[in-house]
Amino acid sequence: MNDTEIRRVPAALRGIVADTEAMSFNMISESKVGALLAALAASKPGGRLLELGTGTGHGTAWLLAGMDVGATLDTVDTDETVVAVARRHLGDDRRVRFHVMDGAVYLQQAEPGRFDLIYADAWPGKFSHLDEALTLLRPGGMYVIDDLLPQPNWPDGHASKVPVLIESLERREEFMTVRLAWASGLMLVVRRAS
Repeated sequence: MNDTEIRRVPAALRGIVADTEAMSFNMISESKVGALLAALAASKPGGRLLELGTGTGHGTAWLLAGMDVGATLDTVDTDETVVAVARRHLGDDRRVRFHVMDGAVYLQQAEPGRFDLIYADAWPGKFSHLDEALTLLRPGGMYVIDDLLPQPNWPDGHASKVPVLIESLERREEFMTVRLAWASGLMLVVRRAS
């Protein structure tokens, strides 16, 4: 088995990657992570999904590829320039809503227990405002993070925060967790039913 052979790639991905490379944006998710996101999104028919860190829409495209027609995706980022790429390629999909705002503000304003899947690929909801993000999960809801294995594009301060984040997630009794030393390093966190 070769896990680098990904057969079902979102149609918009080629354009997103080309535009991302043209603007020298280097914070794009890798396709293995995307394929996992699509599979997890498919497990939530009619689900409400949240992406923290839209970027140029790479993860957004994969989430949409897995979602059914009744599911919705809210995606949040502070940078209008990169979100413009995502909007250009994915904005016609009625299932997605783009929010250009501080992720911390979004998390503080969102309704608790609203989401079935959260992909946290930004500082807020991952290294800050973690409690607020986890509060948004319904029972059975999944919280997914990546970039837990050393990456060349990590910003200053990222490496020292990873073990603290993992420990914080694993000590919470209301969640089941699994570490995945695969792709960029992932963690899957599921809220237990009460």
